[in-house]
Amino acid sequence: MSKVLALPVLAPDAGLTRYIEEVNKFPFLTEEEEYRLALAWSKEQDVEAAHKLVTSHLRLVVKIAMGFKGYGMSLLDLISEGNIGLMHAVKKFQPEKGFRLSTYAMWWIKASIQEYVLKSWSLVKMGTTAAQKKLFFNLKRIRNRIGRHDGDLYPNEVKLIANELDVEESEVVEMDRRLAGHEYSLNGIYGGDDSGDEWIDFLEDERANHGEILAIEQDKSQKLLLLENAMGNLNDRERDIIKQRQLSENPATLDDLSKIYKISKERVRQIEERALEKLQASVLKSAKI
Repeated sequence: MSKVLALPVLAPDAGLTRYIEEVNKFPFLTEEEEYRLALAWSKEQDVEAAHKLVTSHLRLVVKIAMGFKGYGMSLLDLISEGNIGLMHAVKKFQPEKGFRLSTYAMWWIKASIQEYVLKSWSLVKMGTTAAQKKLFFNLKRIRNRIGRHDGDLYPNEVKLIANELDVEESEVVEMDRRLAGHEYSLNGIYGGDDSGDEWIDFLEDERANHGEILAIEQDKSQKLLLLENAMGNLNDRERDIIKQRQLSENPATLDDLSKIYKISKERVRQIEERALEKLQASVLKSAKI
């Protein structure tokens, strides 16, 4: 009989503070421990190894979910969706690629939370393309940055946002009005109290199209593959510095790496800058092929 391995309880009666206390009890994994556990899961389907990989990254889900608080969703629900994304990441993780699980899992966690927010936030399907979703999740941030905290956007502001996010100006205006508009319950009564019909009865089935989901995931996989291939053009020192400075959940400082490689902090910075230039050139070249 297989052993049942449970995750910390995520429920309103348990409380968010209690949940965070529970997930913080799980230790961080070293790179070697993570690699060994990932191999045990991918090669031998070791459930206990997969459980350790998931639980050691639950705090990462909480951290990412916190960034979506501004959309009026329950933080517990956001974490729950993020946990689903984390489990998908563990299932598909390939340690041989050379990346840490946290780097790979961020894609899945964010995608899972974003899909939940898009499905839950509005009566109207908010966006079906990657550009529209980018608009939805960045419009408030850009509004705050340009100092437009309320009211309609000016034409020059609409143009600026459209150019920055690579969408049509009409899409910016429409999305801005949706985000500023009032949302009604799907269970509200349509046509008066005596009709008995609810708004939800008149909606078409708008569940995500499998083709759209596949296209999004393929786009993510392609970007990750381009980065993985580009990393192969770096030497061992460059690759390690990029991983520790750019791809780590807890990035190393220039001082940390200067001590490891016994070189100055400025030299570490130069190596990092040069490696990033090589990565960018490699990715752009591969994307054009």
